[in-house]
Amino acid sequence: MHGGAVTLAKEFLKLQESFDLILATDMLDLTTFLSLTRRQTSDVPTAIYFHENQLSYPWSPDDRDILEKRDKHYGFINFTSALTADRVYFNSEYHRSSFLSELPNLLKHFPDYNELDSIKNIESNSSVLYLGMDLKRLDQHQSKKNESPVILWNHRWEYDKNPKSFFNLLTTLMENGYDFKVVILGENFSKSPKEFQENIEKLGDRIVYSGFAESFEEYAYWLWKSDLLPVTNIQDFFGASIMEAVYCGCHPILPVRLTYPEFFPSEYLYHDEKELYEKTVSALSQVQSIREESLRNTAAEYDWGIMASKYDSIFNSSINKPIE
Repeated sequence: MHGGAVTLAKEFLKLQESFDLILATDMLDLTTFLSLTRRQTSDVPTAIYFHENQLSYPWSPDDRDILEKRDKHYGFINFTSALTADRVYFNSEYHRSSFLSELPNLLKHFPDYNELDSIKNIESNSSVLYLGMDLKRLDQHQSKKNESPVILWNHRWEYDKNPKSFFNLLTTLMENGYDFKVVILGENFSKSPKEFQENIEKLGDRIVYSGFAESFEEYAYWLWKSDLLPVTNIQDFFGASIMEAVYCGCHPILPVRLTYPEFFPSEYLYHDEKELYEKTVSALSQVQSIREESLRNTAAEYDWGIMASKYDSIFNSSINKPIE
């Protein structure tokens, strides 16, 4: 988030084209980019899309940025970028509200001139624009279900996805004699939480696949093979991997927090780990019926076939919005 704006500005200045709209992501320091390109961009509308943010994201206590006290600075970049943009888009209402509610805490951290009133400007210029996804691409890779129920993990192997609770669930199910197999998808980073290697070994032949899928076809194959998606995340602003799995027929079991109540009916939500276990046991015991009761249509609403026209309409309105 530091050097990217400088590099992109340098590359942008080499271009000869004119542009109707500059659309940035939350990882760009938009203020720096615009200051370095002001001769070419002073009259171009700008929008920023927040996939995530550095204020309400749950930092790991072991994160180097926490230890070196850099976490507030990243949040301030998000703040000034949102304040600079003509339009601010979030990938869920939960994301929008959590970001706006955290801004006062960030600004009060500063001793004076903390500009709390500027939050109102960001709020008035912000709206929700759900993620568009290429879900129909998954259709051509359908595969038959296993005889045994398959439990899926298809998230990053990182702290904010709460692997400890996920593997605690699997351990309890195994100790109580339930029949299931497990697919663990995701990238195995060099500093991934220790729970992964320890529990993959413990689960033994219940694991039918673990690791990074080397191709989209392989990834899609395992989504279609899976039945249950018990989610334990402590961070999610939209849930793209969840939507992919649900589109492929996985039965989600989701915490009643974050963005999930915004997208899924209450019967798919749990309040604590006890209820997570109970709902997982119930799903395992009636796996044939849940295979027939898919939430695929819920996820399909975010396919580009539906979302593209919404993006076109919203970006056109951004282009026509006068610069104040």
